[in-house]
Amino acid sequence: MGLKIHRPKRGSMAYYPRKRAESLVAKFNVWPDPHPGKPLLLGFAAYKAGMAHAVVIDDRPTSPFYSKEVIKPVTILDAPPIKVIAFRAYTYDPWKNLKLSLGEVWMPDVPKDIARKISTLPEKFNKEEMMKRILDNVDVITEVRAIVATQPRLSGIGKKTPEILEIPIGGVDDANQLIKFADSILGKDIGINDVFSEGQYVDVAAITKGKGWQGVVKRFNVKILPKWHKHRKGYRRIGAIGPQNPALTFTTPRPGQMGLHKRTEYNKRILRIGMNGAEITPSSGFPHYGVIKGPYIVLEGTVPGVVKRLVTLRFPVRPRPQTYPTGKVQIVWLSTQPLQGV
Repeated sequence: MGLKIHRPKRGSMAYYPRKRAESLVAKFNVWPDPHPGKPLLLGFAAYKAGMAHAVVIDDRPTSPFYSKEVIKPVTILDAPPIKVIAFRAYTYDPWKNLKLSLGEVWMPDVPKDIARKISTLPEKFNKEEMMKRILDNVDVITEVRAIVATQPRLSGIGKKTPEILEIPIGGVDDANQLIKFADSILGKDIGINDVFSEGQYVDVAAITKGKGWQGVVKRFNVKILPKWHKHRKGYRRIGAIGPQNPALTFTTPRPGQMGLHKRTEYNKRILRIGMNGAEITPSSGFPHYGVIKGPYIVLEGTVPGVVKRLVTLRFPVRPRPQTYPTGKVQIVWLSTQPLQGV
């Protein structure tokens, strides 16, 4: 019996359609709620500053390297506070299978940078009238979401225009508590410590690095054909598109857009949350990014996208088993800082 060669098929349909993302702000369709018993935002947004490696003490009891030093690749995120500029209440229509907005309440004075990004001016919404409308329909409210804006002026990214996205408010099931909490944080800054803590796992979503229009060899890892006269029509291509009937096979590798897609990666552990970016920034700054001025996140592993791209974080939708530790991680050394005594 000969050796069976396993060869995964080309042209995977797992991520179709492979087209450019509509926006550089990655959004989640599902927001898990850990229900800690108090209202809180279910996500956060930060900018990717760069990568490094860290020497940490392995704290997983089932690991063969338990209590020993291990090297981990890490991603540094610049995490300035996000500003809550409005909140919106939703109800669910089972006949149309849609979420319908019951109204939105805006902060009194929207900053100029954020006002440029808003198509509907907040002055058109009366706060007292909208709050009364929402509270009159509190029995049918299924979700309350905060409309938040990033503050890139507080980061090292070097731009002024903020990104605006919706983040649900969770933690409790009482709509009255959610509305009261949303009203209390309206117009205020929310820091990373108000949402996540060190040692816990998060899911990240971002728009990947764009690579333009690519052929089948780079896009689907198709084998390069030999260079003899039967392949005079090309050797970096596939032999046939598909059968005569049907005339098109969608699983056949085809040239097209590669990169600039929204991708989600699961269970990235937060190794450190710091408030002073100077302690994490290299002496020459992060390449192609610069200097982190304020709060930052050290995330275990890689994150999709290029430097300066916005990364959205949420609570894990596929939580790790309870055997995985979630406490604070001991970092011995980070490669962005010089070695002691050298």
